[in-house]
Amino acid sequence: MVWQLATNSLKLRPLRTFLTALGIAVAVASMVIFLSLGEGLRQVFTEQLGSIGPDLQGSYGDFDTSASLSWVHELPLSYKEEIEKNGDEYGILKVVPLMFHLRAGLSTTSSFLFQGIPPEEDVGNIYYDFKLEQGRALQEGDSNVAVIGTQVAKRNNLELGDTLRINRDKSYEVVGLASSGSGLVDNVILVPLSTLQAAIGVFDKVMYFALELAEPNKAREVAEQLKLKYPELGFQTRGDVLSVAERGIQISDVVRLGISAIALIVGAIAVANTMMMSVFERTREFGVVRAIGAKPGFLFRLVLLESILLSIVGAIAGVILGRLGMIVVNNIANDLIGLDVAALTLRLVLFAVVVALLMGLLSGLIPAFRASRIPIAVAMARE
Repeated sequence: MVWQLATNSLKLRPLRTFLTALGIAVAVASMVIFLSLGEGLRQVFTEQLGSIGPDLQGSYGDFDTSASLSWVHELPLSYKEEIEKNGDEYGILKVVPLMFHLRAGLSTTSSFLFQGIPPEEDVGNIYYDFKLEQGRALQEGDSNVAVIGTQVAKRNNLELGDTLRINRDKSYEVVGLASSGSGLVDNVILVPLSTLQAAIGVFDKVMYFALELAEPNKAREVAEQLKLKYPELGFQTRGDVLSVAERGIQISDVVRLGISAIALIVGAIAVANTMMMSVFERTREFGVVRAIGAKPGFLFRLVLLESILLSIVGAIAGVILGRLGMIVVNNIANDLIGLDVAALTLRLVLFAVVVALLMGLLSGLIPAFRASRIPIAVAMARE
């Protein structure tokens, strides 16, 4: 009976019900979109980045979130020869110095990420799913040439033979287009290490070393041994890199959840306002119900159920709107970087629904309490 009365009450005020449910839907949709970015990034790192090299990575100082996201070149190149000299002891086949340089711009089409790598090295040792789409790869003796990712080429309308400038004094000729299943190569520009060093004026330091091991399954053991030998350096496996990325995503999750909370609070206020107005308008109705024998608890459950029903409808609509928003976000991301950055998972849907239900429950408590406390005489006397 309570269920039927609650649904009928909402149907009698269709415009108000629609607008309130819409407010909840927008709040839930914004939360779904924001949090789906974290879910999508987790999938990218877990499914795609986990398949790339190197076996072991060396950096200057302990490897943490701040270090992994830093563009500062701090690792002295002098360590390369020393590690290679002791390579047999640790099962190290090769030490490859690498550096990155971001040429920032006002838009994605004017921003480029350069990666310096010794041209004689096989890029497949760093990116196992590396694939040359057109032209050729970097070769020993190369200087002013570049192999660019397919997404870089697409965004900037670049082709083989075009010139790409890193600054006003240095430019590269595009000699190859490449891609990878992980999507990383698609968004970088591979250039010879020595020319990138000259272009940015850093000659004796790099960002990190890529270490190729004779037995990759012993990467953790080798990392611990190298850490004892070189305590000032940091050594990490692919799993370590993924764990750091996960910590970074968790931090961003908190930020996104905080932003979503603002929208949820607005939605909760809308529900509370609607239910409070409903209580005031139906004071006489509640008096009649009380006069024929209904207890205060009956009115309390009735108003609370109406609030929860509004939240359920809003939650369902919010998940649908959020999914549509994710499609738009992924289409934009695919055009820019060739990756889906938002993902809708079962736990995210359940979380959104539970949050919406809690929002309806809490928003309806005060109006429900107010309805249950209306004296019969006052309610019957109201016009």
